Amino acid sequence: KIVLQKYTFILEGDKVRIYRRTPHQSPDQANPTYRSLRHKETQSLFIKTKPCFSLSKTVIFILCVPRSLSSTMGQQVNSTGGLPKSLSADSKSSSIGSSVIPIVNRLQDILAPFGGGGELSKIQLPQVAVIGSQSSGKSSVLEALVGRDFLPRGCDICTRRPLVLQLENQPIPSDSGVAREWGEFLHLPGKRFYNFCKIRREIQAETEREVGVNKGVSDKQIRLKISSPNVLNITLVDLPGITKVPVGDQPTDIEARIRKMIMSYINQEACIILAVSPANSDLATSDALQMAKEADPAGSRTIGVITKLDIMDRGTNACNFLLGKVVPLRLGYVGVVNRSQEDINKNREIAEALAYEEQFFRDHHMYNGLSDRCGIPQLAKKLNQILEQHIRTVLPGLKAELNSHLVAVVKELSTYGEVIESKAEQGVVLLNILRKYCEAFSTMLDGRSQEMSTKELIGGARIHHIFQSIFVKSLEEVDPCKDLTDDDIRTAIQNANGLRNSLFVPEVPFEVLVKVQIARFLDPSLQCLRFVYDELIRMSHACEATERQRFPMLRKCLDEVVGIFLRDGVKPAERMITKLIEMEMDYINSSHPNFLGGNKAVEFAMQQLKSSQGSHPQTNNDRPVPVGNSSTRSWSMPSVFGSRASSGGSSANRSSSETVNDIKENPSIIQLKEPPFILRPPESQTEQETVEIIVTKLLLRSYHNIVRKNIQDLVPKVIMHFLVNHTKRDLLSTLIQKLYSENLYEEMLQEQDEVVIKRKQTREMVHVLEQAIQTLDEVEADVSSQSSSSGIDTSTGLRRIPGLSSHLYSKSNGENKSLPCISSSTIPKGT
Repeated sequence: KIVLQKYTFILEGDKVRIYRRTPHQSPDQANPTYRSLRHKETQSLFIKTKPCFSLSKTVIFILCVPRSLSSTMGQQVNSTGGLPKSLSADSKSSSIGSSVIPIVNRLQDILAPFGGGGELSKIQLPQVAVIGSQSSGKSSVLEALVGRDFLPRGCDICTRRPLVLQLENQPIPSDSGVAREWGEFLHLPGKRFYNFCKIRREIQAETEREVGVNKGVSDKQIRLKISSPNVLNITLVDLPGITKVPVGDQPTDIEARIRKMIMSYINQEACIILAVSPANSDLATSDALQMAKEADPAGSRTIGVITKLDIMDRGTNACNFLLGKVVPLRLGYVGVVNRSQEDINKNREIAEALAYEEQFFRDHHMYNGLSDRCGIPQLAKKLNQILEQHIRTVLPGLKAELNSHLVAVVKELSTYGEVIESKAEQGVVLLNILRKYCEAFSTMLDGRSQEMSTKELIGGARIHHIFQSIFVKSLEEVDPCKDLTDDDIRTAIQNANGLRNSLFVPEVPFEVLVKVQIARFLDPSLQCLRFVYDELIRMSHACEATERQRFPMLRKCLDEVVGIFLRDGVKPAERMITKLIEMEMDYINSSHPNFLGGNKAVEFAMQQLKSSQGSHPQTNNDRPVPVGNSSTRSWSMPSVFGSRASSGGSSANRSSSETVNDIKENPSIIQLKEPPFILRPPESQTEQETVEIIVTKLLLRSYHNIVRKNIQDLVPKVIMHFLVNHTKRDLLSTLIQKLYSENLYEEMLQEQDEVVIKRKQTREMVHVLEQAIQTLDEVEADVSSQSSSSGIDTSTGLRRIPGLSSHLYSKSNGENKSLPCISSSTIPKGT
C-alpha cells in the first residue's frame, strides 16, 4: 500500500487499485473512482516503472514489482534512485527532522561568514562528519545518499577541502507534479545547478582556487545544499581522507594536518561521527574508528559504515563487524555496497546500484537476516533519526548559547551607535561624547567607574599608590648622612671657620650641608609629578575606548587637546614644587619645635663619645689634655690652641737678642714644605672634632626629617591642585571650547570604514540570531508535542517513529529479521 497526498495505491495480487480522496478523507475512506490496472508479471529483479494514466497534465508513475517481492518489500525505491517513500519528509513521523535539520542548516549558512575565529564560530551546531581513509568509499556513500553523481572521483586524494553537504527534502510541487533537484553553493548565492555534472566541476574549481591543482589540502569549507524530493534532511561534512604518504605539493606532515583538521570537527560534542571503513581490511586497524575512539571514547555518537561488502574474499563476511563484536559502537553499524570503478566509468545509475545492493543483501544468506543493518536506505533512515534526535537533545543548550551570543552582539552593536545624518544630530552626539568622556574620567579618578577591574589598580587608585607607596616611602628611605663622610664634615667645618678656630659648634657648615640635602628632594618630587601625568594620559585613552574605534579624527583631536591641557597643568605644578624646595632652602628654621637643637645635640654627642671611650680605653698619648682644673672640657668654650698656649709663656718673654744669637749659633736654613694643591684635613682628628662631627650629623638628620615631612605632605597637594582636580574642574569646558564647533562636526564624526562594516555585520547578526531563537521556540513546541506522542527507546535513546519496527532501535543480536512492512494501520491520518 503506497499512500500519496491525493491518491492511494494498493497492490492486490496482480492488480493495482487506485483510490482518489478529498482532503478531508482518510486513506481508508477513499473511493475507488478510477479503474484497476493489471500489471504485467516480471521476473526481473530490478524495480520497473510503468506509466499509468494522465490527469490534468500530471503524469503519475506506478511502481511495479514482482509478486515474489511484494511480501518482503514494504518500501520501494523511487525510480530516480532516491529513498523510500515511507521515509520522505512528507511523513508526519519525520516532522521534527523536517523542521529542525533545515533550521540547523540555515544557521550553519548564516554563521559560516563569521567562522573565522570570532565568537559565533564557537557555536557548535549538530552535524554529521564523514571520516575515513583515502579511497575507503566515502564519496560513494554520499552519492548513494543523494542519488546522484556529483563528487570528484579518482584514484588519488579526491576530497581536499571539507565539503559541508546539506541534504534538504524538497516536496514535489502539487501544481506541476514534476520533481526538481538542484544544488546551490554558499559562495555562489542564488545560482542553482540543475546539472549535477556542473556541481562536480564547480567543486573541483573551487578546490583548485584555494589549494591549487597538485593535491594540496585546506581546512576552508565548501558549502553545498542539495534540494531534492528523494533525500532525507541530513547535514554531512565530507572531510579529506586520511593519507600516509605525501604526494604532489602536499607537505611532509600531511597526515598530521589532516588528522588535526578531522579532530577539530569530531571533538565537538554536537558532532555525529560517521566512520567509514572498508570490509576488506581489518576493522581493528581502521584509521576512522581509531580517530573516532579518541574523540568519542564511549562510542555514544559514532556510527560505523562498512563499505565494499561485495568484494570481500570468498568464504568471509562482515557479520561480526555489523553486529559490533569486533569494535562495539552504541549506535551500531550499517553495511553498504559501493559502485565499482567500472560502474562509475560506465555511468551506471545510482538506481541500478541501489537495486543491485538490495539484491545482494537479499540473496546473501549471511546478510538477509540483518536487513536493519544493511543498505543505503537503512543508513539514510538511521542518520536522519539520529541527527534528528541529537538536535532534539541539544536544542535547549543551543538556544541558551544563541541567547548568550545575542546579548553580547546587541551590546557590541550599541558601541557602534546609530548613523548620524543631520548637523543637529552631529552636535548632540558630539556634546554627549564629550560629556560622557569627562564623566568617565572623573568617575575613574573617584573610584566610581562601572567597569571596575578586579585584576589591577586603575585610575585614582594608581595615583594614590604613586603618592603613598612610591613617593612617600622613597623619601623615608633617604639617609642624609649616607653619602657624607666624617672627612667631608670636618672639611666643611674648617672651611666655615676660615682664619679662626671654632669656639662653638659652627652653624654655617650645618646650614650648608642641610641645604644640599634639601635640594635632593627636588628630583623625586618632579618625578612624582611626571608619574601622575603619565597616569592621567593613560586614563584619557581608557575613557575613550569606544569613540577611538568609531571616530578616528575625534580620537586624534581628543588626544591632542587633552594632552595640551594636561601639559599646561604640569607647568604650574613644576613651578610650585620648585618654589617649595627653594622656600625650605631659603630659611633654616632652627627654632622649629621638632628640631633637636644644639644643646641636646651636644649632650647626645657627649653620651655617644663616653660610650665609645668606655668600650675603647684610651692611652696617655691618645687621651685629650684637660683645660685648667676641670676634669671635662667645656665644648661650648673650647681651647683654641690646647696645650700649646700654656707651654709657650716663657718663650714669649725671651729677648730678641737671644733669638738672634740662637740663629747665629745655628746658621743652617730651615726649608718648609709647600702646601699641596688639594689640601684635606689631617687623618687624625681631635676629640673636639669628633664631637663636632657627631653633633652635625644629629642636627642634619633632625632637620632633614622636618623638611621631608613637609615635602611628603605638600607635593601631593600641589599635584592634586594644579593637575588632577584642575582636570576634573575644567576639562569639559576646555573640550567644548576647542572641539564643539559646527564647522568641525563632519570632520570629527567621520566614521572608519571598518566601523561601518562592523555595524552592518553586527545588525545582520542580531537579526539572524533573533530569527534563529524565534524559530527554535517554535521547534521546541513541536518537539514537546511529538515527545508526548512518541516515546524514547530506552536501549538506544532514539525517538520511535510510527510505522517503523522496534528492532530498528534495539541492539541487534544477530537474529533473522525481515524488513518492516508499512501497513495502513501504522500510517498517521492526514498524511
